Formats: sequence, structure tokens, C-alpha cells
Amino acid sequence: MAIRAWTAFKEWSGRFWADLKASTDASLLGILRFLGLLYGPIDTRLPIDQALRRALGYRLPSHAGWRHAAGGVTYLLFILLVVTGGLLSFYYRPSAEEAYQSVQHIVSTVRLGWFIRDLHVWGANLIVVTALVHMARVFLDASYKPPRETNWLAGVLLLFVVLAFGATGYLLPWDQWAYWTVTEALDMLGRIPVLGSLSDGVLRGDPVVSGATLSRFFAIHVIVLPWIAFGLLMLHFALLRKHGLAPREPANAGREAGVPFFPQHVLRSFVVAVLILSITATFAILSPREIADPANPAQPPGTLLTSWIVADVSRALTHYLGAWGLGLFMLLGLALALLPLFDRDPERRLRRRPVVAALGTVFYLGFAVAWLAGRQLRNMPPQALIESLSPEPPPVTAPAAQPKGAQAPSQPAAPTPPRDSGNRSGKAP
Repeated sequence: MAIRAWTAFKEWSGRFWADLKASTDASLLGILRFLGLLYGPIDTRLPIDQALRRALGYRLPSHAGWRHAAGGVTYLLFILLVVTGGLLSFYYRPSAEEAYQSVQHIVSTVRLGWFIRDLHVWGANLIVVTALVHMARVFLDASYKPPRETNWLAGVLLLFVVLAFGATGYLLPWDQWAYWTVTEALDMLGRIPVLGSLSDGVLRGDPVVSGATLSRFFAIHVIVLPWIAFGLLMLHFALLRKHGLAPREPANAGREAGVPFFPQHVLRSFVVAVLILSITATFAILSPREIADPANPAQPPGTLLTSWIVADVSRALTHYLGAWGLGLFMLLGLALALLPLFDRDPERRLRRRPVVAALGTVFYLGFAVAWLAGRQLRNMPPQALIESLSPEPPPVTAPAAQPKGAQAPSQPAAPTPPRDSGNRSGKAP
């Protein structure tokens, strides 16, 4: 009896699976392709199981190795940030009156809320590192050369979007460290002529960083930037699959036998992904991001602890180079974005591209040095940093000598400003 039942079940499940394959469009495999689990083209004319086997058998160039996994890891961290950010948004309230309390509620009351939040914080740091590593690999291999110029530009724009995500999300905890770090950054941005002052006004939305600023940062963070990132990712992936990985030498294009995408490259990506996720979870558990006192526009904190690698870079640039530090670094990033326009030679060996090598060295070495220098500024209060960038006060001249016995004219007493009203905006007087 049991054997007959098992035989009938096998027949039914076989017919069901055959009907399911026949009625399912192979284009649904595009979801796996978008997630990075498939690389090759999908033949929608075939049944879904045959199309899957054919896509898994796609062959990558033979030089594709471990260093090519950095792009996939960056995308994995982006997905992690989307998931954790969505979970945090269930409890976060983007208003000056409730933002700080909602964050406290997340980390102290919501089950595993502290872990989700710190995964988000550390993911925002690691995605910058992996994106720069991926960009360095493309830079060293000269994979930005024709016909891949547009994909390089899309990748650089994605890096800027990642930085914009971190910058707009930094204010959301609404504590003293977040408030005054953003105040410093906006103050320095406003000192850059034309575009800087315009951007400062649009982002701030008020004479001082206030609830209006918080609302704008939240809207950009959860509405505007995700759509931009989605569009750029679609373009980036489409161009990558159209042109494939760049060969080591143009003469070898199309001549390499290659290695199958599955299981070799999938296994490498899986190992690196597990390693990165383990590191992120370990940092989230062992080094959670502390929460300072609630934001107080009238009283800068004595110390300013940063929790984002780019915040340290920003503080160092503005402290040692002034308001133009950010501008110069942005110009350097723009030069990298436009690199394919002036590096048109087919030569791919780095030692044969001295100007390009110097540009990349300045960018990466400058970023690392600025990060290390920014970490040393944590004991400098934000107000002291703003004042250090202010023009020096005019020298005080000694009063003219009065004849003996003459009485100096009395000077009216200077009015005493109300407490904390002199620097509520965080800007230099």
C-alpha cells in the first residue's frame, strides 16, 4: 500500500513539475541575474530549467579570480543596507522632537534592534571600502578603456551615490555627534563659491540645522537616492553583461577558453560574501556605535566621535586645507570620472601610464592619509574646528599716549550677547 502511494505521489509531482516548467517564463530568471546569482544571457525561448542550466554554464575569462569578487561584495553590502534600513524605518520617526527617542527605542526595546542598527552602521563603512577596492581593481586593469567608458562613469556615479547615502543618513540619529558633524560639513560646504553655497541652502532648509534639515536628509536618504541607485545599478549590470570582463590584453579578447561561472566564480563570491558578512556582524557585536546626548544647537559637545570613515576624511580635509579641501577632493573625483576621455591609449600596463598612475596614487593615498588624520581630531570640539577656519581678527592697536594729567575718554560698554546666541548656527562669527 505504501509503495503504491509513493508511486502515485511521484507521478503526480512529476506531472506538476513538468506543467510548472512549461507554464513559467524563463525571463523570471532575470531576478536571479539582478541579484548577481546568474551572469550569462538568458534564452527565453527555452524552458526555464534548460535556460537556467545554459546560463550557469556561461564562461568567464580565465583571468577572473578572487579580486573580481569585490564588485559582488559591494552589491551584497548594498542589499544588506537596504534590508536593515527598511527594518529600521519601521520604528524611526524623522522629526526633531521624536528622532532621538525613536533611536533609543530601537536599541533598547526592539528585539535585536541594536544589532540591526549596528549592522547598518558598519555596512555603511565597509561598503565604502569595498567600493574603493573594486574601483582600484578596474583602475589598475584599465577596464575603463573603450568600449567600457560608460560603465566606468556609471560605477563612479554609484560611488558618489554611496557617499550621498552615508552623508544623508549620518544626521538621522539626531544626537550631538551627528548634529555637529553635519553642521561642520554644511558650514564648510557653504564656503565653496557658487555651487557650495547653493547646495548648503538646499540641504539645510533653515538658517541653522533643524527639523527642516532632518526632514530633507531623510527624504533624500529613503526616497530620492534609492531610485537613483536602482537606475544606475540596472545600467551598470546591463553594460557589464553586454561587454563582459575586460581582457588583460586587447589582443586576447575573445580567444580565452575561460572558466565556467558556476561553480567556480559563484563559490569564490560565496566565500568572500560569508567572510564580509561575518566581519560586519562581528564589528556590530563587539564595537556598537555609541549614542551621544540629544542634539543641542546651542551647546557643541566637548568631543566629536565619528562613526563613518568619510566623516573622518571630511574633518581632516576641512581642518588642514580649509573649505577648499572638500572642493579639491571633489575635483579629483571628477578627474577620475572623466578618465576615459583623456586616457585613450590601448596600453593597459600601469607602468606605461605614469600620469594615470600618479592620479590614482594621489586619490587613494590622500584618502587614507585624510582618514588617519581625521581620527586624530576626535578630541577637537566642533566649534573649535569652525573657529580655526575663521579669518584672523584684526590686530589691536595701542591707544595714543595721553598728556600727563589728562583723562582718557570713556568708552561705552559693549553689549553682552544673550547666552549661546552667538553661535547657534555653528558658523564662524
